[in-house]
Amino acid sequence: MTLAANDRSLNPAESALRPTPVGLVLFALAMGGFAIGTTEFAAMSLLPYFSAGLDIDEPTAGHVISIYALGVVVGAPLIAVLAARVPRRTLLIGLMSVFALGNGLSALAPDYHWMLAFRFLSGLPHGAYFGVAALVAASLSPPNRRAQSVARVMLGLTIATILGVPAASWMGQVLGWRSGFAIVAALALLTVLLITLFAPRDTVRPGASPLRELGALKRRQVWLTLGTGAIGFGGLFAVYAYLASTLMAVTGASPALVPVVLAVFGLGLTLGTLFAGWAADRALVPATAGLLLWSAFWLAAFPFAAGNIWTVSLVVFMIGSGGGLGAMLQTRLMDVAEDAQTLAAALNHSAFNMANALGPWLGGMAIAAGFGWTSTGWVGAALALGGLAIWIVAVLDSRR
Repeated sequence: MTLAANDRSLNPAESALRPTPVGLVLFALAMGGFAIGTTEFAAMSLLPYFSAGLDIDEPTAGHVISIYALGVVVGAPLIAVLAARVPRRTLLIGLMSVFALGNGLSALAPDYHWMLAFRFLSGLPHGAYFGVAALVAASLSPPNRRAQSVARVMLGLTIATILGVPAASWMGQVLGWRSGFAIVAALALLTVLLITLFAPRDTVRPGASPLRELGALKRRQVWLTLGTGAIGFGGLFAVYAYLASTLMAVTGASPALVPVVLAVFGLGLTLGTLFAGWAADRALVPATAGLLLWSAFWLAAFPFAAGNIWTVSLVVFMIGSGGGLGAMLQTRLMDVAEDAQTLAAALNHSAFNMANALGPWLGGMAIAAGFGWTSTGWVGAALALGGLAIWIVAVLDSRR
């Protein structure tokens, strides 16, 4: 398969002379997702170690995780607008270079305040990288395979939950917490090399400007799609954030079994993303609604399954499979953003980080109110149905 001819930002003469190895390009882009997914999720498991290493308590160390998410929310739209006139290949290389720098400095952080600064820096490229990578992946594919190409890029993040996070956590325990961030910096540098070697050279899109990118904010369909992700995806995070505690307190699982169940979640996330890409290319609107209903059902089943390791593992796998929503909404944004593609694509990941904050916050409120660890399932189901309601409004609005 060679470069699709429908992306006007690429040089036709150059692409004709040097066909793009699409598989290698997608692999390079997914490697960046693997690095990002590893640091995003592994930071949670490394928290006890860097809190001790920086001489701070664990609740304070939790701010290190929150500041990364804040960097994602701030960086995604800011970079997308300011870099509107930068070729996508150049932008991807620059974003991964900053990501490598931020994680490398995190591994060297001398105290808590420097750690906050370095984690904020690390989060800035996150959303913009995924947004631009999704656009590049879609440009390499015929229209009926766009979502599958986007899903293959997202696989880097999902596979990180199976392989990267356990590896970084193991290194953090054996070699010290700094090694967990150092390995992410190395993965980011590898991504820079791969993109430099394989990504197609492109030129600035005709008429590209910060003002045109900001035009995405005027479109209701963009906001409704982002709202679907910010609310609907929160259900998954409501359960995942407290899964380890629930397994030990309710299921009675040993600490050694917790990583196994987390890996089962990652496997569901990976297979769900692959299926979502396939389904979105065939019927995006009903497939998205169906996936939100699927998520609501299995999130509601979580409280009933939590008492047994086998049933909870099955339900956790099914909940993870609902993570394919990301690829679906990314594809939808390409359809509704018109000529403001970069900002809309980057904002998708700001929305998911809002979900990552909203779900655990509401789940924590339910637990603190005395409803128990499994109440996160009910919170998650309500959020998934809330996302579905916004999606229905978006569909009705588009038809009108």
